[in-house]
Amino acid sequence: MAGGKQSPRQKMINLMYLVFIAMLALNMSKEVLQAFGLIEENLSTSNTALAEVNSAALADLNQKAATNAAQYEAAAATAQQVSKLSNDYNDYLASIKLKLTSTIEEGSEKDYQTQDKTDVLDNAFFVGDKLKLEGKEFKSNMNQYKNDMIAALGEGYPGVKSDLTSKFDTSDVSDREGLKREYLEYNYKGYPLIASKTKLTLLQNEVRNIQSDVMSQLLQGKLIQIASMNNYKAIVNLDKSAFFSGEAVTGSVVLGRYDDTTVPSKVVINGQEVNKADIKNGQIPLKLGSGSVGEKEITGYMEFIENDKIIKIPIESQYAVIPKPNSATISADKMNVVYRGVENPMTVAFAGIPDNKVNVSGAGLSKASTGYMMKPGAGKTVTITATGTLPNGDKVSDFKEFRIKNLPRPTGMVSKAYENIAKTRANLAISTVSAEFLDFDFDLTPRVTSFLFKVPGQPSVPVSGTKLSASATNVLRKARKGDLVQFAQIKAVLPGVNVQSVSDVTVEITD
Repeated sequence: MAGGKQSPRQKMINLMYLVFIAMLALNMSKEVLQAFGLIEENLSTSNTALAEVNSAALADLNQKAATNAAQYEAAAATAQQVSKLSNDYNDYLASIKLKLTSTIEEGSEKDYQTQDKTDVLDNAFFVGDKLKLEGKEFKSNMNQYKNDMIAALGEGYPGVKSDLTSKFDTSDVSDREGLKREYLEYNYKGYPLIASKTKLTLLQNEVRNIQSDVMSQLLQGKLIQIASMNNYKAIVNLDKSAFFSGEAVTGSVVLGRYDDTTVPSKVVINGQEVNKADIKNGQIPLKLGSGSVGEKEITGYMEFIENDKIIKIPIESQYAVIPKPNSATISADKMNVVYRGVENPMTVAFAGIPDNKVNVSGAGLSKASTGYMMKPGAGKTVTITATGTLPNGDKVSDFKEFRIKNLPRPTGMVSKAYENIAKTRANLAISTVSAEFLDFDFDLTPRVTSFLFKVPGQPSVPVSGTKLSASATNVLRKARKGDLVQFAQIKAVLPGVNVQSVSDVTVEITD
């Protein structure tokens, strides 16, 4: 029962509660005991299947690491550590189950109606109301498994870490009367043997499912994708690099990746083999003489060795050599408009004229380490003018007008999600409210300062910061399953930028 000092009345209630539990145990329905046994059987079967799947996934990752260490070695190392931690803890839980069921007569393992005794686990973990060394060890091992797994996962895996934190939590539990009760006493003491065995099997199932979740993410390349998405780039592959006025521009857009783990065994361009030492970050250097004016072709191939076979990928492209132009190229690096309040990267150049021979001007424009930065002020448009000096000393000039737009409205987030969000009250109570500019080309992160928390049928609670306050958490407890709670009037700031009001977020309560 609950620890601490208790009144005589509370001690009497506790005693009556123990008597009531004992009476229930004595009169436990045989059907209920049988149901527990069937559930435990199904969980055990599921655990065996999951263990086989996890073992196969680990073997697959180890094989990939052996053939492509640069890409899969780190993932395989994580998988090995997660597997060892999961297997060791699963074996420990199995040893506890074996000890608890050692008193069952041989041949009666599936006679669940006889497994109604409550004193087997109680004697194993408790001395009266106090935990024995074995009980303390049980909690210590659970916490150790949780902490070691979180450390092994490193960066990423927010969902897995959330499951580890919630499903392997050994802190005291509040019962229906609001009294704090010790974890093992609340979850195991006084239960029939088959019920405790089923709970331990369920813990093993949680271990196997978490292990499977990590393996799945590693095998699907999500970890690698998280680490390397910044190396992807959309590449416009035009049929030609120059087109005549009035001619249709044709080609395709492909997704390319800078990847120094995928290096061809041989590269030939226009009859010349490329030195492999010159290939950096997956990029093959290209240096050709331009030649006379007209269309030129680039041909060649790349060779890769796959499963002891040579795969040849052709290289085919064209480019045009044209006379020096007399007009400037002025473009925004990321968009066809510029945004007020932020620095917009700009490229301003005259084709065929060195940068040191080009003068550029415009309201809010400044020189950067590479290119220019435009930070527009008031108004709806801004004009950039470029003047270039040709080798013969002649001047050529051009200009371009850009529209000025305000930043879009940030999107409100709860735990990095903004739509179709469903959470338990416990998870929502520790969730973080944030704001992001979705599908926006600039890396801007507004900081949430306050919001209004609304639960149906309850007064709205103003909150400062990014997490629910104590008052908001108290109101959250009054939400019912299926209620839609709202984070409204979210306020966010961004230094030097006028941030519009953030959109509201709605979360469905699932418990």
